[in-house]
Amino acid sequence: MNSGLENKLEMALADLPRVPLGWLNTPLEPLPRFSATLGGPPIWIKRDDLTGLAFGGNKTRMLEYSLAEGVKRGADTVISGAAVQSNYCRQLAAACAKLGLELHLLLRTEREIDKTAITGNNLIQRLLGARVTVLPDNDRDKQQAAIAAKAEELRAAGRNVYVPRQADTVDLDVIAYVQTALEVVRQCREQEIVPRQMYVCAADTTQAGLVLGLKAVGSPLQVRGINPSFKDGNEEHMAQMANQAAERLNLVECASARKRREEDVAFLTAADFHNDDSFVGERYCVPTPEGLSALRLLAQQEGILTDPVYTSKALAALMAHIRSGALPAHEPVIFVHTGGAPALFGYTDDIVASLQ
Repeated sequence: MNSGLENKLEMALADLPRVPLGWLNTPLEPLPRFSATLGGPPIWIKRDDLTGLAFGGNKTRMLEYSLAEGVKRGADTVISGAAVQSNYCRQLAAACAKLGLELHLLLRTEREIDKTAITGNNLIQRLLGARVTVLPDNDRDKQQAAIAAKAEELRAAGRNVYVPRQADTVDLDVIAYVQTALEVVRQCREQEIVPRQMYVCAADTTQAGLVLGLKAVGSPLQVRGINPSFKDGNEEHMAQMANQAAERLNLVECASARKRREEDVAFLTAADFHNDDSFVGERYCVPTPEGLSALRLLAQQEGILTDPVYTSKALAALMAHIRSGALPAHEPVIFVHTGGAPALFGYTDDIVASLQ
């Protein structure tokens, strides 16, 4: 690793507006009992479930950059939306409460129970003061249209509205995980481990940021993204977002961003991304038997809880690859825990059934 590149990246990150929301840096710690049970390589876990904001999670890092942009624009109101049990929306609600911003959430239902039950993240975001609307359809296009319409309605009423994760700001979420990559590289050096593989549940900005950050500091660590939803050109999308973030951080390896665009020279391409959707199961937001089994094993061996429909699927992938012999038994591997444990309380029937 190149300390000069690390310092350059650290300085580029420090130049961006950021609001403090989480407890960083998060620990990188070993899982000796879990590793021994699997009979595989030493596993280390990056504890981004411990970022601290309303039960923590990876989105807290992103909100430090994203909401800094909203504050810079003078926003008094934030509008967003995802699934009813969204970990992002739960942390966004906490961040808006902390910053004194009014938050409107327009949420889609992934399951029939989501239409009536107020549990897990759906309960927490309401406790945090979010104004929640549960939409009648599980339709992402209709949801985005509803968010845009709500934003226009509130702007017409005189509110200064900020909608995160738009085309011109989504790279701020990527940049948050560039910071994580830098942390991991330094923590590995401090703890004298040399992992080659990093597993993470990711579909877009989280993996884009990790891959970009590792590339920026010259790390050979390979990110294996385990997708919780079925992908469609996902690697290309992540490369596009990562290159947008590289421009904002001035990491582009040519004379100028304009030259890069004109000559179609990218800092990263789709070939830099490995994203596996073979552990999704039935679909997004539905647990898998393998994921619930992985969740139980980590909980009972290490006392660490994971999300039943997100992080647990990545953990199941890691376990499957260890048991198949795909990972060398002597080489440390990192698992990035992106949080989400409050969703356990939105899936109690599935979890109880898995305990029988």
